[in-house]
Amino acid sequence: MKIEDEIKGRFRNNYHKGFINLKFTVNQLSYNFLQFLKLYGLTEQQYNILRVLRGYKNEGQKSVGFLKDRMLDKNSDVSRIIDNLYEKGFVTRREAITDRRQKDVEITEKGINLLAKMDTIEAKVDKLLQNLTESEVEQLNNLLDKIRGK
Repeated sequence: MKIEDEIKGRFRNNYHKGFINLKFTVNQLSYNFLQFLKLYGLTEQQYNILRVLRGYKNEGQKSVGFLKDRMLDKNSDVSRIIDNLYEKGFVTRREAITDRRQKDVEITEKGINLLAKMDTIEAKVDKLLQNLTESEVEQLNNLLDKIRGK
């Protein structure tokens, strides 16, 4: 469905339409993704941190700063997110050896097991873009990189 029909609105120009269309689509995709995560009691940010920690597990503990650099949402309060994951038993946190003000974080077996159960989400997320061909997704990625000036 066209964006004009979705929001029953008009646009100043194609740039305005493109921005609104992108924003609307991101919100719709995020909502659908959140529905998957709710089944496991996680937020997007918690899921993001668990995935990063799992990906770097072989390298050992990671600092809060390391995790913050890899967050999709750069405004996230990583310390608070880690506290929540710690309370659920999905991560451990320890004082850093080199700087006691820093915390080092590591995913637990419980966290790894949760992500293993959630691996079906990956296929569901891919299906959110199923209306596009592989070539169109590649083109989309290139356009999004270009928008961000990359």
